[in-house]
Amino acid sequence: MASRPDIHLYTTQTPNGIKISITLEELGLPYTVHKIEISKNVQKEPWFLEINPNGRIPALTDTFTDGKTIRLFESGSIQQYLVDQYDKDYKISYPRGTREYYEMNNWLFFLNAGVGPMQGQANHFSRYAPERIEYGVKRYVNESRRLYSVLNTQLEKSTSGYLVGDKCTIADIAHWGWVTAAFWAGIDIDEFPALKAWDDRMLARPGVEKGRHVPDPHRMKELSKDPKEMKEQAEKSRAWVQQGMAADAKK
Repeated sequence: MASRPDIHLYTTQTPNGIKISITLEELGLPYTVHKIEISKNVQKEPWFLEINPNGRIPALTDTFTDGKTIRLFESGSIQQYLVDQYDKDYKISYPRGTREYYEMNNWLFFLNAGVGPMQGQANHFSRYAPERIEYGVKRYVNESRRLYSVLNTQLEKSTSGYLVGDKCTIADIAHWGWVTAAFWAGIDIDEFPALKAWDDRMLARPGVEKGRHVPDPHRMKELSKDPKEMKEQAEKSRAWVQQGMAADAKK
C-alpha cells in the first residue's frame, strides 16, 4: 500500500488557491506545491486537464485509500475531501451529521456560490474589463457588499469570532482570501466592523500566515496601500485576462 498523504497541490496566488494551502497548513499536512503559471495558460495544457478538466486552479492529487491516485478539483470539493480524510480530530471541521457540520457547509456553499463568483465579477468589471461598464460595476460590487453584510451579521452574533460554532473551520478559511482582498473589488471593509475584526483574527493564525504565501508571497495588504502599484497590477492582469477570454471564445 502506498503511503498517504501524498498530496500534490497545483495552485497559484489567488483567493481560491490560498484557501487550499491554508487548509493544508491548518491541518499540519505535508504537501508538494506545483506553481501553475495561469498567465501562460499552463492550466489549459493536456496534462493539467487530466487533473482538472475545467482548466482552473486549484487542483490536487493524493493517494486514495485504495492505493491509487485520486484527483480533486473545485476548491470547496478539495476542502471537504481534506477534512473528510485527514481532520479526524476536527481541528477545522465538525463531525458529519452534527448541526455544526451542516451549518459549516451552509457557509462553505455561501462562499462558493455567492461571495466568490460575485466578487470575482466585481473584480472583472472594476479592474479587468477593457472599458468601464457602469452597470456591471454597480451590479457586482453592490451584490458583493450585500453578501459582506450577511457575513457581518453572522459574525456579530458569534460568540467565538468565527462563522460557525466555537472554532475556525473550512468555511472561514474559504472566505478569507476573498474578504482580505475586498478593496480590489471596490469594497471598503471598514463598513463591516465584525467582518474586519474577523479578517484580523484570521490573519493572526499561524496556519493562515504560512498558507497565504503559497506559492508566492501574498501581498494584498501591501497592495491596498499603494494606488500606483494597484493600477500597474490591474493593467498587467487585464492583458492576459482579455487574451484568455479571446482564446476561450475560439473553442
